[in-house]
Amino acid sequence: MTRASQRRRVHRYTADGDGSGRADTLAGEEPLEIRLDGRPFTVTMRTPGHDFDLVAGFLVSEGVVRSPAEILQMDYRSGVGPDGQRTYNVVEVRLAPGVALPDTSMERHVYTSSSCGVCGTASIEAVTKVSTHDPAGDAVRLPVPAVLALPDRLRTGQRLFATTGGVHAAGLFRFPDGPAARDGVAEPELLCVREDVGRHNAVDKAVGWALREGLLPLRGTVLQVSGRASFELVQKAYMAGVPALAAVSAPSALAVDLADRTGVTLLGFSRGTSFNAYAHRERLLP
Repeated sequence: MTRASQRRRVHRYTADGDGSGRADTLAGEEPLEIRLDGRPFTVTMRTPGHDFDLVAGFLVSEGVVRSPAEILQMDYRSGVGPDGQRTYNVVEVRLAPGVALPDTSMERHVYTSSSCGVCGTASIEAVTKVSTHDPAGDAVRLPVPAVLALPDRLRTGQRLFATTGGVHAAGLFRFPDGPAARDGVAEPELLCVREDVGRHNAVDKAVGWALREGLLPLRGTVLQVSGRASFELVQKAYMAGVPALAAVSAPSALAVDLADRTGVTLLGFSRGTSFNAYAHRERLLP
């Protein structure tokens, strides 16, 4: 299997004109085809690693599955190259009896790039999904100092970024409830960190890990991401029952609209000293 990072020879130049050769570490990026019960579903560009988490999270985001019992098996058996060697770039999924295959209108007829998770959707109606893990009623309370600390805590888990500087990250944090939460004295628990060249893939990997661990819906959690908050990331949080999404960069206007409509607390420009609350700030504890 191709590693998540690869070494390449580069030549570095400076403003004074000097140049020198050295080795550099780059993030891996390869296509991954997802097949459902033998039928092609989509191809996405991703950083190899945690592929089963990625596939599981993608199926949650697409509304195909809601619990780990709905996935009977995932394997790489279908991915064989011309030389007869396994490529590890095709994941075959067997769904449980009674789990309906997606409508043909949901199929991704073009590949999904690492920068866009919805650009391959066959119709605009398929973009907006309905969650069975509605986060609107989640009563979690989020102490502001604890939320401000999440970007730094996420960064400590970004091992691939530390070596390549070229991947996004998504981290799931569970916040305590009860008096400890109200007083802000209990630190949220880091559940999972996942990295990928695509920010939507990083989120799918984190959500897929949670599905496979039987943790959906992700009540009482914050999804901290290293980039911006797009419509797509809000939707992925909503589909997994995540009540709050915090991003290091800005949200889009459509992301704010979706968060407001679905009950997701949306925070942007969260960089350790401050953040902006764009939707459902009633969960925040000053």
